[in-house]
Amino acid sequence: MAIRLSGKKVAESVYERLGKEISQLSQAPKIIFIRVGEDPASQTYVNAKAKRCAELGAVSETLVYPENVQESELLTKINALNEDASVSGILVQLPLPSHLDKEKVLETISPNKDVDGLHSANLGKLLQGNPRFVPCTPAGVLEMLKHYNIPVSGKHVVVVGRSEIVGKPAALLMLMNHGTVTICHSRTANLAEVTRTADILIVAAGKPHLITKEHVKPGAAVIDVGIH
Repeated sequence: MAIRLSGKKVAESVYERLGKEISQLSQAPKIIFIRVGEDPASQTYVNAKAKRCAELGAVSETLVYPENVQESELLTKINALNEDASVSGILVQLPLPSHLDKEKVLETISPNKDVDGLHSANLGKLLQGNPRFVPCTPAGVLEMLKHYNIPVSGKHVVVVGRSEIVGKPAALLMLMNHGTVTICHSRTANLAEVTRTADILIVAAGKPHLITKEHVKPGAAVIDVGIH
């Protein structure tokens, strides 16, 4: 019988654990969210993160810049936050307006405060198998597998998607946990032939309805990262 994996249930167990850990700290961690512009989705994401911080006992502050903010102003602020000892983490909400260099902005964040795990130094440490900060969605995928006692070791894991935010780090996490990993994407020839070999199928291609029941073998664990 198929079992539905509930991300909500896993999240609740993680929040319970984090709340206890934070309550035992001598000083609550402080995270700064940076949002540029008034994109409705970005507003929703940042507001949800700030609300969760408050519920867990962490401190957060949201800095909002206009859509036409100069890149130099944004980088100057990030550098100041890097030097601020009271700030534990910095998160720049993506996407950014086209006139801003996303890579330059992310690289300006101190690797020690890059809680999104997108700085090249943190992605490099993940590649080395010695992660400091891991992008949250792949970390959530691994947490879900652990919660439901789905072993990765020795299993064939197929990751559909190759983004720096989800696909690539998810593949690296599965490798770290001794899975045999295949990375596919929307241009993979005979995609269904590959995905049907998966014991664990992680779908993060950003393309609705790319995967159908014909892509999945019986008994496979399937995690859909999509938010369509």
